[in-house]
Amino acid sequence: MAEKFFWADAIADQIIKQKGDKKEYVCASGITPSGQVHIGNFREVITTDMVVRALRDKGKKVRFIYSWDDFDRFRKIPKGTDKDYEKYLGMPISDIPSPFDEKMSYSEYNEKKFEASLGKVFIEPEFIYQNEMNKKSAYADLIKIALENRDVIKAILDKHRKEPLGDDWWPIMIYCDKCKKDLTKVTGVDGYDVSYECECGHKETFDIRKNGIVSIRWRIDWPLRWRYEHVDFEPGGIDHSVYGGSFTTAKDISRDVFDFEPPVYQFFEWISIKGGEAFGSSTGNALTLDEVEEIYEPAVLRYLFVGTKPKSAFNISFDNDVISIYEKFDTLEENYFKGKCNPREKRMYEMSVVDVPKKKPVRTGFRHLVTLVQIGEAKGLNEVRVEKVQNWLDKYAGDDMKFEIQTKVGGKFSAKEKKALMELKNMLGEKKYSSDKELLDSFYGIFEKSGMSNTEFFTAAYRAIIKKDKGPRLASLIVMIGQEKVIKLLDTLK
Repeated sequence: MAEKFFWADAIADQIIKQKGDKKEYVCASGITPSGQVHIGNFREVITTDMVVRALRDKGKKVRFIYSWDDFDRFRKIPKGTDKDYEKYLGMPISDIPSPFDEKMSYSEYNEKKFEASLGKVFIEPEFIYQNEMNKKSAYADLIKIALENRDVIKAILDKHRKEPLGDDWWPIMIYCDKCKKDLTKVTGVDGYDVSYECECGHKETFDIRKNGIVSIRWRIDWPLRWRYEHVDFEPGGIDHSVYGGSFTTAKDISRDVFDFEPPVYQFFEWISIKGGEAFGSSTGNALTLDEVEEIYEPAVLRYLFVGTKPKSAFNISFDNDVISIYEKFDTLEENYFKGKCNPREKRMYEMSVVDVPKKKPVRTGFRHLVTLVQIGEAKGLNEVRVEKVQNWLDKYAGDDMKFEIQTKVGGKFSAKEKKALMELKNMLGEKKYSSDKELLDSFYGIFEKSGMSNTEFFTAAYRAIIKKDKGPRLASLIVMIGQEKVIKLLDTLK
């Protein structure tokens, strides 16, 4: 059975075993939109997406939720943002304007960009906006339970702290009703009534069921929402997963405070970038999913994540490795339709393309397109892949992959090189070559007549045709350019 070989299927089996046969399973993911949501964050949501699909493939009904933690405070000013934004520090990121679009809030701008990017790679969760949930006091009853169990929570957290929490610590923060910042201190709790005072001088007592200005601290908020949404599965980064991290304490708080068995959990390792700039969360130097989608087709982008277990780190390449990644995907697809895939490979392909076509799609290889695009012969081919190739050539391709067909042979050539190039011109004029291999085999005659080695000949030919010492496979390049055009070009050799 395929399920025994693919990681997402194994997790789905674990969920069913631990949580029982339910009418509906809930799989969760989420993040704070404190800046551009980068490709590293994408690993969490696509891990959940794979598990959701694995459960659905087993005939299970699944609710896939993605929580935007947009009631979190504005902690620091991102790189490149006006210093005037300092006045918003301590306010909810959902309540301050975006520096990029005045019609949107700070959080909404980042959320909508990422949501649109997810749709392009076939990921469509139910989005939950925590600023809305908190402002309508959706969690009031669970917050009351947390407040009543303050000492239990403190004891759980203190087990993993060097310094114990103070007597004035509470599992909540308050956004002041006057200045809208979290520069507040809880001064009393009586059931649903909470009293606080703010550094701005304002103080009051309010009912948490009627005034949604309460922000739950992260280590309590996570298990609280597991209980509220009845979450069965959620992944988390390695930073949350170490002993003493937020998952360690969330498990204990979930059981001891909210009387809820924690979800099945899968930690995931970080990914890094090869051939592009490193990324970070709110540094202003974050490589987004949109930017990765400029280079990788949706199915190929998913393939990068599908083929690596969440607990394994890997690189996303933007250098010449992009070519081999496309070739590996194309080979997988070809084997799938030939029935040559093992169970794991079969599931990898199905999870990558999502909607498997009845017939193998017609695709031109990425490497081949790199040449066709640069000689202007890609018209009428797969528009999506052609666009990815052009983007890659414009932004990331190494100089060894870029070239331009010359209209006139320039530079100096030795007598031996000129003789070899004239032999090439004459050979191309004598017959029409039907394949790259046939033309390549004919080169051996030139080597013998000119007394040049194959390396010397190829270098001379590349210099004449593209003004570089190296380039795409010479026989393929000539066939794609057209023999007549190459003959015309070599006629300009002096």
